[in-house]
Amino acid sequence: MCGIVASVSTRNIVPILVQGLQRLEYRGYDSCGVAVYADGLKRARSTSRVAELQEQVSADKLEGGTGIAHTRWATHGAPAVHNAHPHFSHGSGAASQAKPGKVALVHNGIIENYEELREGLKAKGYAFESQTDTEVIVHLMDSLYDGDLFEALKATVAQLHGAYAIAAFCKDEPHRVVGARAGSPLILGVGKDKSENFLASDAMALAGVTDQIVYLEEGDMVDIQLGKYWIVGKDGKPAQREVKTVQAHSGAAELGPYRHYMQKEIFEQPRAIADTLEGVEGIVPELFGDQAFRVFKEIDSVLILACGTSYYSGCAAKYWLESIAGIPTQVEVASEYRYRTSVPNPKTLVVTITQSGETADTLAALRHAQSLGMTQTLTICNVATSAMVRECKLAYITRAGVEIGVASTKAFTTQLAGLFLLTLALAQSKGKLSEEEEAGHLKAMRHLPAALQAVLALEPQVISWAEDFAKMENALFLGRGLHYPIALEGALKLKEISYIHAEAYPAGELKHGPLALVTSEMPVVTVAPNDALLEKLKSNMQEVRARGGVLYVLADADSHIESGEGLHVIRMPEHYGALSPLLHVVPLQLLAYHTAVARGTDVDKPRNLAKSVTVE
Repeated sequence: MCGIVASVSTRNIVPILVQGLQRLEYRGYDSCGVAVYADGLKRARSTSRVAELQEQVSADKLEGGTGIAHTRWATHGAPAVHNAHPHFSHGSGAASQAKPGKVALVHNGIIENYEELREGLKAKGYAFESQTDTEVIVHLMDSLYDGDLFEALKATVAQLHGAYAIAAFCKDEPHRVVGARAGSPLILGVGKDKSENFLASDAMALAGVTDQIVYLEEGDMVDIQLGKYWIVGKDGKPAQREVKTVQAHSGAAELGPYRHYMQKEIFEQPRAIADTLEGVEGIVPELFGDQAFRVFKEIDSVLILACGTSYYSGCAAKYWLESIAGIPTQVEVASEYRYRTSVPNPKTLVVTITQSGETADTLAALRHAQSLGMTQTLTICNVATSAMVRECKLAYITRAGVEIGVASTKAFTTQLAGLFLLTLALAQSKGKLSEEEEAGHLKAMRHLPAALQAVLALEPQVISWAEDFAKMENALFLGRGLHYPIALEGALKLKEISYIHAEAYPAGELKHGPLALVTSEMPVVTVAPNDALLEKLKSNMQEVRARGGVLYVLADADSHIESGEGLHVIRMPEHYGALSPLLHVVPLQLLAYHTAVARGTDVDKPRNLAKSVTVE
């Protein structure tokens, strides 16, 4: 969600800025732009893709050594060119409105007091071209500028309430870019020689440009110039931050034989699971960090905080943690948790789940839990250098690799793998895991890549289902027990990328309301593994058939469910016990994908959504 790239260099930096935006496209955006110093402030902006911006930049011959670039996901103001970043200040007073002022700026986040600041700036004569909260920041910096851009930034952020990552430059100091972060990520890229330095939302934007990365901390402000930079912490004092060598991989990976990144990422899941489990020879607390042995012994409950797809992985983990490890577990939507009164327990292990490690709501929920005295924290995360990993005491890094498609697939299944390992480690620490059980679970986990390959071979059958679903506008997903969260995830995937309204229910709740919706135009997808709840689930399926509903069932080979009139069955290759959610979710991912393809939607970049949600 929103991406920043900025640089000061002795070379023309525009190609690197545009390339950086292309590498941040996976975050989701609805407009983009680039601004440079070229004997003044010059820019190009677009509500199309970065590729179109590149054409505009080339046509305008936009060049410069100092510049900022941005991909915007709309919060304040519609996706329109006048709302797109970068924003320019316009000075104060009516006579100054015909030409740009001094400052160019890009911003991620939300300024909560922008209306109050906007009115004050209007009273000083500043005119506003956009509906964004960002334009308030650039005019405020202009009003406070007195020959030192860094001091203007410092005075500006002192008046801002909310979340922000900012990068700005000034035409009066053309070889300088300043930045600040609070609640939204910003990193510093140290140039390979003394000719340039960079700022960006994440290291991926600078892949191939520099691997020397400084992760700015909450409240930091930064000043980059040719061959030098400095950082000031939130206390206003100079700060030393470690320079790390980060081998970031470009988001512009080759599609190979695949039509979309989502399809590619679905088929990468066997490899992603194998990589996530690499080096796991046995179940030991140290898989999660040096302090894990002590922490696991001390805790008596688990609180899981997550959003979206990650929340559903947490819901599945609750079944494992309580049935295998015997540990009471709560799962909370992160965006709701910190706004309600809860009862803290200092012996709770707070587990956050996030693909990016920068999800604003989950970070805020973590900090809220810590403020309540719950300091035993662990994250399941796909980015080892993220804010979430830095702020949690323990971590398990999934190795899904870069996930470009907005609708998460391989991140979800690798999260489930990490959470199952956590379940086993906690069960062992509580004396609830025998050596025989440990060996059995590890054997099953090592077989997951091969089992996933067998499930992926079902794609042709799923395509047949998708042809039916593409004609529908509503769908219902059912599951019981451990597979109810998988039904939730299946419904989410379908609605995200095909724009079909879909919802999921515990199958036992069907007769308590949703059955009223069932008709031949409401396909009902049922996740039906051969477990202890199968016979109950079959009764729920009969309730659907009796009302003229059409069932699409994912059944295990030995579940004795046969295709017939109004009943379509895809048989899973094998029953997989506790780990079956990792297998049953894959056909649901494929169903969503192929339905979206059939409907002609933008699969990798669905409307209104973003990959990395860094605003509340």
